[in-house]
Amino acid sequence: MKKNLLLIGASLLLGACSTTPEPSKPEQEKPATTKVTVVGLNDFHGNLEPTSFAGVMVPDPKDPTKQVKLTTGGIEVIGGYLDQERAKNANLTFVGAGDLIGASPVTSSLLRDEPSVIGLSKLGMQYSSLGNHEFDQGYKELLRMQNGGCDSNAPDKACKFQNPYPRATFSWLGANVEVKATGKPALPAYGIQEIGGARIAFIGAVTKTTPTIVSPDGVADLKFLDEAESINKYVPELKAKGVDAIIVLIHEGGVSKDGFDKPACGTLTGPIVNIVNKLDPAVDAVISGHTHQGYNCVVNGRTVIQGDYYGHLLQRLDMTIDLQKHKVTDIRAANVVMDPNTITKNAEMTALVGRAKSLTDAVKQRAIGSLAAPTISRTTNAAGESALGDLIADSQLAATADRGAVIAFMNPGGIRADLNATGGGTTVTFGDAYAVQPFGNTLVVMDLTGAQIKALLEQQFDNPSAGQNRVLQVSKNFTYSYDSTAAAGNRVDPASIKLGGVTLDPAKTYRVTLNSFLSTGGDNFTTFASGTNVLQLPNVSDLDALTAYIVAHPGVAGGAQDRIVKLK
Repeated sequence: MKKNLLLIGASLLLGACSTTPEPSKPEQEKPATTKVTVVGLNDFHGNLEPTSFAGVMVPDPKDPTKQVKLTTGGIEVIGGYLDQERAKNANLTFVGAGDLIGASPVTSSLLRDEPSVIGLSKLGMQYSSLGNHEFDQGYKELLRMQNGGCDSNAPDKACKFQNPYPRATFSWLGANVEVKATGKPALPAYGIQEIGGARIAFIGAVTKTTPTIVSPDGVADLKFLDEAESINKYVPELKAKGVDAIIVLIHEGGVSKDGFDKPACGTLTGPIVNIVNKLDPAVDAVISGHTHQGYNCVVNGRTVIQGDYYGHLLQRLDMTIDLQKHKVTDIRAANVVMDPNTITKNAEMTALVGRAKSLTDAVKQRAIGSLAAPTISRTTNAAGESALGDLIADSQLAATADRGAVIAFMNPGGIRADLNATGGGTTVTFGDAYAVQPFGNTLVVMDLTGAQIKALLEQQFDNPSAGQNRVLQVSKNFTYSYDSTAAAGNRVDPASIKLGGVTLDPAKTYRVTLNSFLSTGGDNFTTFASGTNVLQLPNVSDLDALTAYIVAHPGVAGGAQDRIVKLK
């Protein structure tokens, strides 16, 4: 049988040879170059719906002689832009630079940010760096957001949008986050995507200050390492894998004097500059976040871009890649305004937002009281005090006065928005208040001595969590002054620290109120961690205190911003 088969095969081969052969076709050569577009989103914070963007002013529809902020962003418009650009270029990938969730509006937060993660997954996001707010609810809950399921520390919110919650189809990346017990990455350090014939590596990192700006107990099992060193650690591994480009997605940033739309700006300052200057030369570009700034800069010959926040802008990198030499030969960077007036909305995202609103609007729209004016602002004066900060501190003091509290402190970073009355009137809703304080921190009461309060106030200046001053908001009848030019540790005049007009006694004990984030040393206010007679109030949140205060004070106004005095 074998011989017969061989004969048949030989006969067929001879027959084939007897015909005139066709000219052989050369194997299709791999193109020399390809063009790939990377679209980035940073600091989305679950803002499914559009919000005001200070970067673009337009005529007021009610009075064309006045200018108002352009309303931009929202997941429907982001989806529409991606649809539009993918139709032009299939070689497009969508990535993130952290804080996609956390500190979110009611529509997303009351559903544990699951609508936001599901929406971004449906829009084809591939990778995102971790952000500090991804850790707001702790590492275990972050793993649930990544991997799916309903085993949440907020069972009243989880799996209410979709049951079971499926998972994020994109991967959060954190090259500089390790599990203490094992030394292994808490989540993948990098990912590689093949697109347009190119293999593009994305390395993720998050600000190493994360443990000081989230509740410390939620990340107690993790180590946050130097960003640049951690990124560089993986570059040789990626080069060995023959990648054609390396993009860093990092949740750390800076500020620039130039606008978001000025290309190749050279005025960027802040932590991101030091990080970028230490990166391996093989890194081609950096998509950044965290500082909520729109900029498009060049640092040490490398594109560094950030797109404001809440989806107002998307970062865009149009790259030309040499596939033979495995290198990027050209990058054109831009921030693109997500303008609902010029971009057709994505229908699937419209349906998603509609469902999220249907599940949350009843709670969001419940009126709780009234304001003296349409807005109480969180904008600070020269001393670092805001009208809204005063109000929040007063509300927390009022909520704990029956526990002996005489002073309340509020961290400014926990005030996420102005308190805006609905529709520009004076009626304020639960949703309006929730937008101001979305974290759900509970209140804590403790004893501090006058000397400890002095030390606490000194910790506000050159605060390493912020890289700048981080002035605590304080309750009524508590006053002090400071000199910003004095030596560290001596900026607050002890004689100026007064309660009800009486200077604090360094040896006397005072009962103070703060939120659970601050109570364990959040924002590097470590003095709070040494308080005594600590009373946890697990059933009283900071939002509860604010809403109760608004209910009890119809027509409430912000504070007069006269509690803190900056001498110079």
